Amino acid sequence: MSTVILAIESSCDETSASICRDGVILSNVIASQKVHEQYGGVVPELASRAHMQNIVPVVDKAVKDAGITMQDLSAIAFTQAPGLIGALLVGAQFAKSLSLALDIPLIAVHHMQAHVLANLIPTATNGQPDPKPSFPFLCLTVSGGHTQIVLCESPLKMKVIGETMDDAAGEAFDKSAKILGLPYPGGPLIDKYAREGNPKRFSFPEPRIPELNFSFSGLKTAILYFLQENTAADPQFVEKNLSDICASIQYRIITILMNKVKKAAIQTGVTDICIAGGVSANSGLRSTLTEWGKQFKWNTYIPAFQYCTDNAAMIAMTAYYKYQAGDFSTLGIDVTARAEW
Repeated sequence: MSTVILAIESSCDETSASICRDGVILSNVIASQKVHEQYGGVVPELASRAHMQNIVPVVDKAVKDAGITMQDLSAIAFTQAPGLIGALLVGAQFAKSLSLALDIPLIAVHHMQAHVLANLIPTATNGQPDPKPSFPFLCLTVSGGHTQIVLCESPLKMKVIGETMDDAAGEAFDKSAKILGLPYPGGPLIDKYAREGNPKRFSFPEPRIPELNFSFSGLKTAILYFLQENTAADPQFVEKNLSDICASIQYRIITILMNKVKKAAIQTGVTDICIAGGVSANSGLRSTLTEWGKQFKWNTYIPAFQYCTDNAAMIAMTAYYKYQAGDFSTLGIDVTARAEW
């Protein structure tokens, strides 16, 4: 008998639902929230309200796109942590209600674990299955709120071996963009302008952080002081040099990330290397991973674009493995803003 799972993702500002049958994604619907753009960042209360408006139509479309009915479902999965509490509650309560009404298991999923397992979602190029990493593998998970290096020994056995000690790489992208006067979300715009710029034009420092950990707070400060100094001398400095500034900022963030990945690969002896999270959609990071993979003889893997940012397909994929392991949750489980693995 087939295992059919409905997964719901509502950790931040995307409402998403996905249907997975036996580890294959049948649908993945995402409703983004434009309301936050005018505020320069996600407003938690507005995010919660938008989730309440979007969740029924998003789930309905996911079910229809998959060609199933609610009676076909084997389990309901939802993002339990980490994320915005109000946003998480919308998805959790919807999932719990549906689980109770249909009398089927409930599966709680850790958002960052799901980002890692996005690399295992079956995809195809020209009709041929794309290769997937073999265990053990290393995954660099990079988003607006997290930067981690994860050692993955199996789908449900992972260990964080390095993480940021302050800010995340995604935040460094977005804050740098804000300083440059670019609209929110600024990370993709830095990537866009960087493609036309010289990454070696301006030099920014790489922090000396021990072991496999990261730090981006000092880099953000260095970028701020650099721009203040140069715009004081020339008010048109940013406008004249925008592409080169973006390319130089992106180059430094990526080299900080990749130097730690290289160190992790040497320490662990693992040569299957993945990236995941919203920043894994960055063209510079994707191309650098591929280039370094060839140089250091790594097997490199990058999720499809639709599985990089927050989405329910990655929740569904994780839930599929948890279903096989009989790892179910009770209706009394709480959502959590921050959670250890």
